[in-house]
Amino acid sequence: MTKAKNSCPDCDTGVSRRQFVKTSAAAIAAGGVLGSGVWSHAAPSTSDAAESTVKRFYDSLSEKQKGEICFPFNHEKRTMINPNWHITKPQIVDDFYNDDQRKLIDDIIKGVSSEDGYERFVKQMDEDAGGVGSFAVAVFGKPGEGKFEWELTGRHLTLRADGDSVKNMAFGGPIVYGHGESNPKENLYHYQTKKANEVFAALDAPQRKEALLKKAPRENAVLLQGAAGKFPGLAVGELSSDQKQLVEETIKTILKPYRKKDVDEVAAVLKKTGGLNKLHLAFYEQGDLAKDEVWDIWRLEGPGFVWHFRGAPHVHTYINIGVKS
Repeated sequence: MTKAKNSCPDCDTGVSRRQFVKTSAAAIAAGGVLGSGVWSHAAPSTSDAAESTVKRFYDSLSEKQKGEICFPFNHEKRTMINPNWHITKPQIVDDFYNDDQRKLIDDIIKGVSSEDGYERFVKQMDEDAGGVGSFAVAVFGKPGEGKFEWELTGRHLTLRADGDSVKNMAFGGPIVYGHGESNPKENLYHYQTKKANEVFAALDAPQRKEALLKKAPRENAVLLQGAAGKFPGLAVGELSSDQKQLVEETIKTILKPYRKKDVDEVAAVLKKTGGLNKLHLAFYEQGDLAKDEVWDIWRLEGPGFVWHFRGAPHVHTYINIGVKS
């Protein structure tokens, strides 16, 4: 693991999650991202690979280490989200951790990721910050003794593992991913923009007029609005079945970096909050990098779902998916 200090002038925008709504329990699910039926486990549990490794990691910490990186479950640091910050002072590469603990951290990252996602996250951390060693971690609560959450933060990435301690909140809370590469062809997440723009290409002229807006909202404007919310862009419920299928394929594509249990919980939340038909899709003329009308900034939003993808000048993505109580 290497250690690097890379600046990111446009990465200093953040938001406290104190205002992020509390969530309530839900159980829904099955077959594919938006399929019908009932899942028996629509969220990660304490026995899943990442969470059980969090317990081992916590148990490996000395009292001195716990004093530096462990906090009560409701500590305000757990409620912060930012595309470029360190949740605790020690970085993973520091002598503060031993090699076994670094291996456990790597195993947790693997545990919350799909195989493809792990490769992308590692490559992004290498290119943006010199490697995972330049990131920081924290543990909230006491694994094995009630609610807990493990969190990794650094440049352009936030990952969480909570064993469903935050009920019906996908990923354990809002998360961020991104990549500092400004050339769309080299950016690790430009494939997601290309997929989203397949939906735009399938729209007719009136639909495009409704979906394409001039200026994007703040990238961190991702508070959940609930059923009474006002959402930008084109209502997915007004699309044809073929167009809706493209939206569903886009959701599946953008969820691919994450483990199945988190994807399951996203689907459960989406179903609970009205399903695909309650989402709105917006594209923004602002930030068209190649002037090619492949819109680099886009947003999917509904009562319990916000996915804001800012692809210009480089990728910052804020995700917040949960049930507003």
